[in-house]
Amino acid sequence: MAFALSALNVTSPAFANHQAIPSKHTGEGENVSPALAWKDAPEGTQGFAVICHDPDAPLVKDGVYGFVHWVLYNLPGDITELTEKTAEGTPGVNDKGDVGYFGPMPPEGHGKHFYYFWVLALDHQTSLPEGLTLAELLKELEPNLLGMNRLVGTYQRD
Repeated sequence: MAFALSALNVTSPAFANHQAIPSKHTGEGENVSPALAWKDAPEGTQGFAVICHDPDAPLVKDGVYGFVHWVLYNLPGDITELTEKTAEGTPGVNDKGDVGYFGPMPPEGHGKHFYYFWVLALDHQTSLPEGLTLAELLKELEPNLLGMNRLVGTYQRD
């Protein structure tokens, strides 16, 4: 399946769609992942993955633009939410080079950035190793993608 939006509905108690992400969840705050919830997963969903990407970051790495803040996978198909600072799933490598979540922190004076929290629904439960990059993860997941959607948050440094 191609990467196309589905009816999956992604929300967070921390911020509404296209609204500001609280500083607690940023690189300037406590740098903890926000709680996320989703519903209306496609029929046959057996697993999930979560990605947070900032397409506004002025970076190009391996031919890909923006900055990857979070790669999380091996999430079971029967969950519909992640708690704040979740221990669920298996973390991948963010573009800072660390394993796990790294919150928004655009360059000073760069204005408002948009952060896409993607939830991907999969046709099977994955058991991939820790530390995959976004490119490595998407290569593994694409053949098994049933649907996806996102929650968009914003953040701007003072």
